Amino acid sequence: MSFDIESYFTEQNNGEVILYYKGNIDSELINHVLDTVEDKLVQGNEQARLRKKVYNVLVESLQNLYHHVDKVPESYEDQTAEKFGLLMVKKIGNGYKIITGNFIKKENVEKLEEKIKRINRSCQEEIKELYKFILNHQRITNKGGGGLGLVDIARKTGNKIGYLFKEYDKDHSFFYLDILVNDTES
Repeated sequence: MSFDIESYFTEQNNGEVILYYKGNIDSELINHVLDTVEDKLVQGNEQARLRKKVYNVLVESLQNLYHHVDKVPESYEDQTAEKFGLLMVKKIGNGYKIITGNFIKKENVEKLEEKIKRINRSCQEEIKELYKFILNHQRITNKGGGGLGLVDIARKTGNKIGYLFKEYDKDHSFFYLDILVNDTES
């Protein structure tokens, strides 16, 4: 293994971690994570608008993990996770960071990176138009999505999507998605 997949998470030491998870992503976990984060946001007396935004972006992020993870490489230590992922939610300044990580086949990196770059180059109005176009014209893929997830995240947050691909082995990279959800209007 060329790097520690948790290193990106530990390097992100600013902010207060309210949830960290590493392991198999399944529907039971998704429900548990959503309930846990919602409870912590309520306990933290967050404004309703910010709580809703964080919750909605967290749903999209978890669905991306659930539907789009690639099989764990044979050399990875955890062979029990069918859909392995990392998730961190932390309080940072006037909002929250949602950071996810999962394996991706190298052959899929370029297409995903181009999609993120296109979204990040777009203004909010263009993102809204892209969202409407995908909603009205895309078919559901074999992984269960129509390509709306990342566009919807950008639309809901009004922020650029942070990301990083780290080479894992000759066939796989590890994909980190870094999303800022704050109380600005979007």
